[in-house]
Amino acid sequence: MTVRGKTTVRGNTAGRRGMHLAAHFPGVNNTTVRADPRSGSQIEFASFEHLARTAERGLFDFFLLAEGLWLREHKGRIHDRDVVGRPESLTVLNALAAVTEHLGLAATVNTTFNEPYELARRLATLDHLSGGRAAWNVVTSSDAFTGENFRRGGFLDHFERYTRAAEFVATARELWDSWTPDGTPRPFAHHGRHFDIAGEFTVPRSPQGHPVVIQAGDSDEGREFAASCADVIFTRHGTLEAGRAFYADVKRRLAKYGRSPDDLKIMPGVTVVLGDTAAEARERAEEIRWQQVSPRTALLTPEQVRGVDLSAYDPDGPLPDIEPVAGPRLGQGRVRYGDSVAVAEKRGLSIRQTVIETTARPSFVGTPEEVAAGLEAFVAEDAADGFILVPHLTPGGLDEFVDRVVPLLQERGVFRTAYEGATLRSHLGLADPVGKG
Repeated sequence: MTVRGKTTVRGNTAGRRGMHLAAHFPGVNNTTVRADPRSGSQIEFASFEHLARTAERGLFDFFLLAEGLWLREHKGRIHDRDVVGRPESLTVLNALAAVTEHLGLAATVNTTFNEPYELARRLATLDHLSGGRAAWNVVTSSDAFTGENFRRGGFLDHFERYTRAAEFVATARELWDSWTPDGTPRPFAHHGRHFDIAGEFTVPRSPQGHPVVIQAGDSDEGREFAASCADVIFTRHGTLEAGRAFYADVKRRLAKYGRSPDDLKIMPGVTVVLGDTAAEARERAEEIRWQQVSPRTALLTPEQVRGVDLSAYDPDGPLPDIEPVAGPRLGQGRVRYGDSVAVAEKRGLSIRQTVIETTARPSFVGTPEEVAAGLEAFVAEDAADGFILVPHLTPGGLDEFVDRVVPLLQERGVFRTAYEGATLRSHLGLADPVGKG
């Protein structure tokens, strides 16, 4: 069944569905390239400003910042993809609110190591300062490493983290709704399994009612959580078939919660590599992937998953089939290592080649015309409602896409030619929440 979105696209061709686009700031992920001479600072405000302004120039829905609650290290060595001194995301987004006018501003904030009242207040503040453009990318954490930076320490069971997250989001919404649409504050009280709080919320209702809620995750628990309370789900699927299966599965879950298919936008994170010819684009993509996975990263990735020291191995040698050791691991659950071994053996891949194959994000590689057609096909075939672009360079990694692909999407009638509303909810075609009377 084709699910029709609410998005209005000026100049839209009849029968075509509007596409949503967002930008992810490159950071501590497996797409970032630091060795490229065009790579700039990961912490200076000018870098955040450049990418945000580019996204707004391209009429994107929102700009997403990741979160890092601890400086990642492994066996006493700082991860070579991590950023020392990376600023806190909500602080950066409050500053970006002053230099952007339409772009949504999304902060990734963890529900495992925060509290509802304090976070709801910070998000409501951003929503006010930006005129209704705030979003919250809800994430959880089940590892003990992050917990060591917090007073209560430790970590939550994998399943328990989602029950806490669901109650966290519900509590935040109760706080936002404690002010009526006409600006009247009322006392609130929440008594639940994870939170027992009461009082008065200090920030009036924002222009869009609630910040937009984004959820990142592909597990069954994550899908159910998104269906129950998220406005956008940030996912990853490498093929059209996988995307369609995910899309259908998540959309069908919405009815259980009294929601329609239009109430949740599915936006996979993707990379884009352009070339004047298809061959040039493929060559550039191959070069980028080798830059993204350094020799040290090639060894670190399976080390984190298996808990085994691989420092004595050659990253360009064969992948060892070693059983994991017991104990918490940073990369636990992030890579299907058994599948990696099978792939490596079948194709004769080295450790580095295997990591490149198994950690790559879904990519659109080709000429601008080919990429525009590929993006449109995913939306038309109900594999996505749009995309979160994850460029490999900071801060100019989005420039070429905005200059060369966005105009083609507009010509095809599948992307806006102007912002038509003031809030992020209007960009996404989402209804404003109705405050309780």
